Amino acid sequence: MTKMDQIHRIRELYYEQGKNLIEIATIMDCDWRTVRKYVDMENFNTSPPTPEVQKNESKLDPFKPLIDSWLTADKKAPRKQRHTAKKVHKRLKEEAADYDCSYRLVASYVAVKKKELHLKRQDGYIPLEHSPGEGQADFGYADFYENGKLHHEAKYLVLSFPYSNGGYLQLNYGENMECLLEGLVAMFEHTGGVPTEIWFDNTRTIVKDIIKGGGRNVTERFQRFCEHYRFKPVFMNPESGWEKGNVENKVGYLRRNELVPVPEFTSIVEKNKELLAACDRDMEREHYDDDENRFISELFEEDKRALLPLPSVAFDTALYTTARTDKYGKFTVDNGRHRYSASPAFCEDTVRLRITSSEVIVMDSSLHEIVRHRRLYGDDFESMDWIPYLKYIARKPRSLRNSGIYGMMPENMQIYMDSCESSERGRVLKILAELTERSGFSGALNTVDEAIRFHATDPDSLQNLYRRTYAEVPLLPPLDNLSGIPSQKVIPFRNDLANLDAALKKGGAFNG
Repeated sequence: MTKMDQIHRIRELYYEQGKNLIEIATIMDCDWRTVRKYVDMENFNTSPPTPEVQKNESKLDPFKPLIDSWLTADKKAPRKQRHTAKKVHKRLKEEAADYDCSYRLVASYVAVKKKELHLKRQDGYIPLEHSPGEGQADFGYADFYENGKLHHEAKYLVLSFPYSNGGYLQLNYGENMECLLEGLVAMFEHTGGVPTEIWFDNTRTIVKDIIKGGGRNVTERFQRFCEHYRFKPVFMNPESGWEKGNVENKVGYLRRNELVPVPEFTSIVEKNKELLAACDRDMEREHYDDDENRFISELFEEDKRALLPLPSVAFDTALYTTARTDKYGKFTVDNGRHRYSASPAFCEDTVRLRITSSEVIVMDSSLHEIVRHRRLYGDDFESMDWIPYLKYIARKPRSLRNSGIYGMMPENMQIYMDSCESSERGRVLKILAELTERSGFSGALNTVDEAIRFHATDPDSLQNLYRRTYAEVPLLPPLDNLSGIPSQKVIPFRNDLANLDAALKKGGAFNG
């Protein structure tokens, strides 16, 4: 029989030291099932003697073993695919001979039996005490519109402070390392310090693998980040979100209070500044569990006094890497999920990349910028910047048809280039590059469509059509009242300069 001090040691190893069942069984030299029994045990009362109770017979008794077998099998079924009392009643009518019981009788028994079988595993929770200056981090998801574009189920990072119940959020496009680090740095700088320790899930973004004994192998970038800001990362046990329940609750609270209705804005950078200020204002309310009824903002001041100082040098959160381009001067990142253009001058070459949460900056070997892309997320596959391609081929217009660039062009642009005079193609391509810089490649294509419609193949006509299409020359409004316009003075003369001189007063105003 297992003694109480052994039981205490088992629960201490599991709940306080985070060891798993197999590890505890090895340490305690017992079966892992015994460990599981005492880890899950909730009632340590000794059972008082109870008198024997004579059971009343029920019409349902012959069918209870069958019901029990169904409900026991539900332990292995998904939560949403388990038997309800109504389903049990229906199956009994269809499958059990001589079944003649009411639904109420079945429902009462099923309710009691489900409690007895503990179909939902109930873990024992140990209250966690948090000191000032400790933080917890987690991602949530929400929709938002930026410049009219919907980012569906995008991410937002939350950093909470369990001691005070304060917290902040930052919107992100995804859940990659750049989003995590940029969001944390923004919140560090806003609060003026760094939490002494931050609790995280075992996300693949930062944890490469979980090693025996509860340790973690983290990525080198994240390790450098932790060392730079001197905070201690703490990782939760797998599937134990309750261990950082403060941030789990804060993720939902901030979504309901700061992201409803669905945010619409023009700049995510400016919106994130507004959200930090909104979170400051949200702390001007009473803490839900403070005996002195203090405000969260008051308790958060204690958090801030315990924070580590910011380092004198900012951490560069960007990812620096290289990529190999194909014969069209394009390359992929994110394990091939997203493709970007570089330049035809860098076909089948190696380019340097600086990647942030919002941009992919392409550079040459001397780290001079070639082109800059908005970073792609989700189902967006390709980002194509035409300016380097158009400028490149403008210097070699005779090779257009034989270049890979011609095949990449939309069909209407191919038709237009074929209709241009060979001597003017270079200038036309240069103008198209300028138009693309002004209003994007779609604006240049719209101008090409207009040029095709009017059979205008010369460079000057192309520029004029662009000006007309995009209204670079403002239209003057019509005159409101024609009565205010003076009538024209008629000077009577017929090929007689003497009469003209007289009308102009001896040669006009310039002659006195």
